[in-house]
Amino acid sequence: MKALRWHGPEDVRLDELAIPEPSLGEVLVKIGAATTCGTDFKTFKRGHPRLIKEIPANFGHEMAGVIEKCGEGVENFQEGDRVVIGNSAPCKKCFYCKKQEFSLCEDLFFLNGAYAEYIQVPQRIVEANLHKIPSSLSFSQAALSEPLACVLHAFEKLNPQKGEQLALLGAGPMGVLFVQLAKLYGVSLVALGRDRSKLENLKNLGAKEVVSLTEDEDAVLLAKSFLNEGRGADMVIEAVGLPETWELATQLARPGGRVCFYGGCQKGSQVQLDTYALHYQELKLFGVFHHTPHYFARAVQLLSEKKICAEGLIVGEYSLGEYQKVFQKGLKSHPLKYAIIP
Repeated sequence: MKALRWHGPEDVRLDELAIPEPSLGEVLVKIGAATTCGTDFKTFKRGHPRLIKEIPANFGHEMAGVIEKCGEGVENFQEGDRVVIGNSAPCKKCFYCKKQEFSLCEDLFFLNGAYAEYIQVPQRIVEANLHKIPSSLSFSQAALSEPLACVLHAFEKLNPQKGEQLALLGAGPMGVLFVQLAKLYGVSLVALGRDRSKLENLKNLGAKEVVSLTEDEDAVLLAKSFLNEGRGADMVIEAVGLPETWELATQLARPGGRVCFYGGCQKGSQVQLDTYALHYQELKLFGVFHHTPHYFARAVQLLSEKKICAEGLIVGEYSLGEYQKVFQKGLKSHPLKYAIIP
């Protein structure tokens, strides 16, 4: 089979590998579609501390397809089932799992290898994070379950209330999903970003207002003018992953507001925060990482019921052999999402 693997910074290659044979409790899935992610582009450029364990490394983590073969002991699935594959599974035994904090599992297992013709799904994921999908849901749409699960995890930690106002930093793929979720939860959203076309995309999907960090003067003041009569947002989501936007996020919150740092910064990054604002304005700040089987199942349900869709998100399709058109050396910014169809 053909599989795209990471060999080093900006070095991915289409390798020829043997098709794996599923062992006890495992399934072999023929990939129908895999979707690109901002994390993939970051990994392409510099690697990843959690996802790259060896070189060459399997690549890609948003995927759906058809079960080609079941290993011994698999009971709830059969050959021919259309499925979406969760890319992780907690151990359910460690300190954090016992506290139901599954994204912090001390032995969180990650599965990569979406950019391939086949993938071997380990028993732990088969048991915890493999889901059948209806025929009405395309493989490309189903593959969005992974990013949607991450977005759900962040959104629900904010505990949004109907009628509240949200400031979103970031107009990329996660921004598209956050806008749709905000609409679903009855939350008014103001989006800030650098790419005007991506901001307009969010406006078309339901953002109340959009603000350009590069074109609009006094962008923070302008955004706050749309939020609670200039007081700022009830909730702020940082979905960029840069220290400067982490700092900016705290400036957008009203006194008593909640700030979720969704975008992951490069390891070792530092931020400077206004301690006066944090203390006297009682801001609530927290980070969020990844997803859990609960949120993944919810994501599959929302996509299957068409409550969240790929509109404004998947902007093109490529075959595996066209990978160089997707992962380009020296690329300054990446697109929303592409579907890779093996």
